[in-house]
Amino acid sequence: MDEQVLRSLIKWPNVPDCFGWLALDRRGQWRMRDEFAQQNQLPGQVITHTALNEFISRNYACDSLGRYFFQNGPQRVFVTLDATPWIVRITPSESGLELLTQCNTAIEANGAFSDESGNIYILGKLKRLTYKERNVDQFCTEDRETVALLHDHDLDHFSRLATLHEEACSFGGSWYWQGKQLPLDPIHSEELATRFQFIAKPVNQEF
Repeated sequence: MDEQVLRSLIKWPNVPDCFGWLALDRRGQWRMRDEFAQQNQLPGQVITHTALNEFISRNYACDSLGRYFFQNGPQRVFVTLDATPWIVRITPSESGLELLTQCNTAIEANGAFSDESGNIYILGKLKRLTYKERNVDQFCTEDRETVALLHDHDLDHFSRLATLHEEACSFGGSWYWQGKQLPLDPIHSEELATRFQFIAKPVNQEF
């Protein structure tokens, strides 16, 4: 997290939280949702400003309730998730390929899921910024197991890594990644939030 953000939290500790104005879409794009977008259930405008995208990504965190937010100086801006808290791409690197989230953090994959619509979700560990309500330091970085939706542009690539067999409502099997054969299991999309403890549409809630 940016040092200036931490300083602003100390200086202005009681700024009200913001809900509904920021979203993360299924392609890993941050979207600004004004009152009109919220009232009409619209996705909002994609944020294209590079520095702002990087600022949001550096200050993206999760609280103990599973609500993800962007710490915008002293104000916490909670994020509406179209799918999962993380959207991942298969990305070339010096050592071959890696899985990078919208925040440019790497996921150490240990499995994957496919849902009833053919979406692929990567299961693995990443370094996540977490807000600790009862901790004096408040924010800490920790390794956490999580799930990330694979960007739809990478589905063809993933299919070349996978061996599939048809299930009743989805597909299962295995996939080959960084020298390992990893499981690919079926899951229903409605199970994701509960199983991986995140809230897709955060609301104001007292601790």
